[in-house]
Amino acid sequence: MISEIANKVFQQAIDRYHQHDTIDHPIENPYDSASLEHLLYLKCWIDTVQWHMEDVVRDPAIDPKDGLYWKRRIDESNQFRTDTVEYIDGYFLNRFDGIQPKPHARINTESPAWAIDRLSILALKIYHMERETLRTDASTAHIEACQAKLSILLEQRRDLSLSIDELLADIESGDRFMKVYKQMKMYNDPSLNPVLYGLQK
Repeated sequence: MISEIANKVFQQAIDRYHQHDTIDHPIENPYDSASLEHLLYLKCWIDTVQWHMEDVVRDPAIDPKDGLYWKRRIDESNQFRTDTVEYIDGYFLNRFDGIQPKPHARINTESPAWAIDRLSILALKIYHMERETLRTDASTAHIEACQAKLSILLEQRRDLSLSIDELLADIESGDRFMKVYKQMKMYNDPSLNPVLYGLQK
C-alpha cells in the first residue's frame, strides 16, 4: 500500500532531521532519484524544515529584519514544496498512463499527491504532539490535553491513509480518474505579482 510506504518514509525523514535538528542541514536523501520514495522523502524533509522555520518566525522578540528573512525563506520553501507535490502527481500520472476510465468514473476533490501532502503534515503533527506528551517540565493538564490530541491525530492518519489507498485503487481500476492542475502561484512570479512587476517600470 502506498500509504504504508509513505508513512514509513515520512517517519524516516523526520527522525533523520531531528538527529541534527538544524534547518540548513543537508538533506542526504537515501533513495534512488527515480523512485517514489525519493520524492516522498524530499517532500517530508521540506515540510520538516519549514515546520521549524515557522517556529522561528513566530518568536515575538524576533528582529524585524530577521522576520523578513525567514518569511522570504518560507515563501521559497512553499514553492519548493508545491513543485515536489506536482512531481509526485507526475509519478502517478505515469503509473496510471493507459488506464481507460470507466463511463461512470468520477474525479476526486484533490489529486493523490495533495492528499499525500496532508499525510506528510500529519506525520509532523504526530511527531511533535508526541514529544509534548513526554515533556517533564509541563503540567499534567498539558500532557493530558496533548495525549488526547495525539489520539485524534493518529486516528486522522489511519483514515487519511485508507482514503489515499482507496483513491489510488479506484484510479487503477478506472472507477476514478485523476487530473492535475498546476498551482500557478502568483506571488512569487515577477510577471504576475503587481508589486514585483511594478518595480520594473
